[in-house]
Parts: sequence; C-alpha cells; structure tokens
Amino acid sequence: MKHFNIHPVDRSLETAIQEKIDNLNKPKGSLGRLEELAMQVCLIQQTLEPSLTHPCHLLLGGDHGIEREGVSVSPREVTWQQMINFTRGGGGVNMFCRQHGFKLRVVDVGVDYDLVSAISPKNAGNILFLDRKIARGTRNFLHEPAMSEEEFDSAIQTGCQLVDDCIAEGCRVLSIGEMGIANTSPSSIWMSLFCHLPLQECIGAGAGLDTPGIRHKYEVLAQAMKNFEAHRIQEGYEAHEAIRYFGGFEMVTAIGAMLRAAEKHLLVMVDGFIMTACALAALQLYPAARDYMVFTHCGDESGHKKMLNAMGARPLLHLGLRLGEGTGALCAFPIIDSAVRMINEMNNFDNAKITKYF
Repeated sequence: MKHFNIHPVDRSLETAIQEKIDNLNKPKGSLGRLEELAMQVCLIQQTLEPSLTHPCHLLLGGDHGIEREGVSVSPREVTWQQMINFTRGGGGVNMFCRQHGFKLRVVDVGVDYDLVSAISPKNAGNILFLDRKIARGTRNFLHEPAMSEEEFDSAIQTGCQLVDDCIAEGCRVLSIGEMGIANTSPSSIWMSLFCHLPLQECIGAGAGLDTPGIRHKYEVLAQAMKNFEAHRIQEGYEAHEAIRYFGGFEMVTAIGAMLRAAEKHLLVMVDGFIMTACALAALQLYPAARDYMVFTHCGDESGHKKMLNAMGARPLLHLGLRLGEGTGALCAFPIIDSAVRMINEMNNFDNAKITKYF
C-alpha cells in the first residue's frame, strides 16, 4: 500500500490565531463553532489569513458485488443512470455545487456500465467527467474479497491523483461524495469492525429497505463477516485488509483522496454515512488525518450518529439528510466560509475604537 506523509497540524501558531480571534470586535467566544472552525482552517493552512480558494467536489461512482444478494432496494442500474444524470447537471449534488461555486468532477472508478460511450460532452460548465474505471464493480464479498491488492492500490492512487489535479487548479478545500448502490453494506461492516459495535446496531434501511429487507441485509452481512473472520485466521489481519475485503472502488478511492488531501494540507469536508465510514477507515491507517477533517452533518441513516459519536466527531448540521452524493457537506460549506470570513473580515477592538471589556 502507498505510504502517506501525514502529521498532526503544527500548533505553533495557535496562540497567535487565538489572539486574533479574541481581539475581533465581539464578546470572547461569542461566535462558538465558527471560532473553532477558523482555528482549524488557520492551523491546516499555517496562516492567520486563511482562504477557501477553488473548492472542488469529487463525485465517485462504483458498483458492488454484494448488491447481487438483495441488500438494497435500488437496482444496480441506478448507479450508472444517476452518474449520467450528474454529468447533465440534474442531481442534488449539481444544484449545491452550482450554489456554492464548487468545481464538480464526476468520476467513474468502478461502475458496471460503459459510461464513456454514454456521456457527451465530457466537460461542460463546472462539471468534468473522468473515466478512471478500475473494474466493472467489485466482487461479492459474501464469497471472496471485494477487490485484489492491485485493485486496492489502484483505487488509493486514483484518489491521490484526483486531489493532485484539484491542487493544481488552486484548491484549498475538498468535499467528496459517492454513488454506488449497496454501499451502505460495506459502510456498516467497517463501522462494526472499527468502532467495535454489534453489526445489528450498524445496519439501516439504506435507500429504503423495509423491516424484512433490513433483516435479510443483516443476515447476509453477518455471514460475510463470519467468512472474513475465517479469512483473518488464515491470512492475518490489518485495517487495510478489512478495507480491501469489503470496500467499494468509490469508497477506497475516497480514502485515498482524503489521505492525500491531509498530506497536502487541504481541508476535507466529510459528508454522510458512507463518507464518514470512509473517514473512519482512513483514520485506521493514518490517525493524524483527523486534524484535516470537518464532519459536516449527521444524516438519517441508522448508525450514522453512533459512528460519529464513536469517533468523537461533532457534526455541523443535522437536517435529516440521507441522499449521499456529498450533498450534506456542500450544504455545510457556507458555515465554514463564514468562519473564514469572520477571521479575515471582522474588525478588531483597536481599529473599531471599541473598548475591550474582557
């Protein structure tokens, strides 16, 4: 697996940043989480004058072999149909990217369909379609690992290259979303393994399963985990092996992107249940990447709140969202933008000639 050079943020500027925040013409601490966010962005960028230039959104698509076991109410073809829809500007992610000025990269890393032939043009407005297909979906992890070591490495490297391309355009803030029918299944398993929670507490309705459907999903995933336990005894176990065994190409690519973004000191906006599971997995590999992440919202997918709590993460929003695509992260962007504007644009007590009363 690729090695990343990720360190906790350098806190040598912390006192100077806090002094600047405290000297803004407001009661000390009165802007709450905005002050915390401003501190985080300043530390990531190592400056007292942070910026959120050229925000980029990666929308990663991939299919899952486990979908064949009926663990999702949505059929497999919805993945490619939605990917085409995104390139035409018709998705929820498109609307929020337009609203907040994000460059959108729609990336096929593992869709079971020939999107290259179906999508034209490949670059329109703020939307860029990229073909980075590793394979036409993962294998069925009920019976075998979802991907090979080579495919795992390829997905990680693809995520790195996507981030490098964003950085080359001046990007300082990255959000990531996904499209992949059945990807709540590997997310639930990662949550169970890495948060040490019973699988039953980690499984929800996904795109809309009823109670019998959720029970069937649990039975399939529980059996898959038993099979993995046997695999562990035979071959040994590391975090990256669990990631490879269950993950989707879009999910492992997201992990690579998160780690590369942390390595390059970008702010990473973490979306809903699937992307939080990817962040959780990334932190099993490189715990220091946590300093570069903002957990943007708590979604309505069962287990998301428990996963956030297990990570000690405080989401910015709780709007009952469970669409995925990175939409929750994009909704939270104005809050982060406000934090940066606060530290850059608010006057201080001296310049405003206001008595500092604390």
